[in-house]
Amino acid sequence: MASGATIHTFTVQLADVDRGVYDELALRVARHPSETDAFMMTRVLAYCLEFEEGIAFGEGISTTNEPAIVVRDATGRLTSWIEVGAPDAERLHFGSKLADRTLVYTHRDPAKVLAPWAGKRIHNAEAITLHSFDPGFVDSAVAVLERRNTATLSITERQLYLDLNGSTLTSTIHDHRIV
Repeated sequence: MASGATIHTFTVQLADVDRGVYDELALRVARHPSETDAFMMTRVLAYCLEFEEGIAFGEGISTTNEPAIVVRDATGRLTSWIEVGAPDAERLHFGSKLADRTLVYTHRDPAKVLAPWAGKRIHNAEAITLHSFDPGFVDSAVAVLERRNTATLSITERQLYLDLNGSTLTSTIHDHRIV
């Protein structure tokens, strides 16, 4: 855990109808002093939306050889490289060579995230998906964020319904391709 990090806990009732995933998650998330609340909230959402056996938060923003979230199979082999925010093309290239699947979740304007990747060498770029939320969705979630959080997260037909600490928020999960 990073020194000076702020610890947030999340108890999440997850119902992902699209993938048939139903679980209760107890997450302990360290927010590094240089990490924004919006980045951390996007990291938590990405973890929940990609939840499966073997998922874990990466070592943190100070580690360059791991993404925000990793998924490993039972043998320890990296199966998913999940970035958050606006990683550079070189990082996506590196991650997509290591994992079967590479994706990005962003709280930023997706057009501004995609623009720097145009024309850059990114391994298997056609298979990488950038996921974003409706404008203002993550900011609204951050506005009700506490150190101890209770959430119900439901996903159906790419529509996300989030009840966070008594506030109800909704967003479509938008998918963008690099190529």
